[in-house]
Amino acid sequence: MSIDNIKQQIPDYAKDLRINIGNVLDPERAEGMSAEQIYGIALATAISSRNPQLIAAVEEEAASHLSDAWLTATKAAAAIMGMNNIYYRFVHLASNKDYGSMPAGLRMSVIGRPGIDKADFELMSLAVSAVNGCGQCIDSHEKVLKQAGVGNEVIQHAVRIASVIHAVATVFDAEQATAGMQSAA
Repeated sequence: MSIDNIKQQIPDYAKDLRINIGNVLDPERAEGMSAEQIYGIALATAISSRNPQLIAAVEEEAASHLSDAWLTATKAAAAIMGMNNIYYRFVHLASNKDYGSMPAGLRMSVIGRPGIDKADFELMSLAVSAVNGCGQCIDSHEKVLKQAGVGNEVIQHAVRIASVIHAVATVFDAEQATAGMQSAA
């Protein structure tokens, strides 16, 4: 299933998403991002959004743009941020600030050795952190990206991709739930 198939399955009430998914994945509109960055972010955020139909479609489309190293790093970004976003969001939101001075005690070596350029991995990690709503992680990844010379436009576009992918996953989840309720009736 391709992105075009995904666009055809987006209902009319979400037609803005049909347009937006094409726009955010278009390299000419991607603020100087590489195809690897675009499709790595799309796949990492699809995985984080947890809709199997969308994950399969984005992975199929991404496979023609990503090397095996990129595919592995993309999945690693979704996995490690799935853990880190929960932990660091807790640390940030907890009233007891002592947790912020305690060691996390969690292995996260893939961040230091992702198998692709570190800035590219950080960009995917930032996008996943946006989907997962971890402000502390967003700030941390954005700081590393700025130190690596990544511009605001690239960072903003990464989050645009994340927001559209997550919204499409939400629509697909709602449509699948509605279809399930109708078939049960």
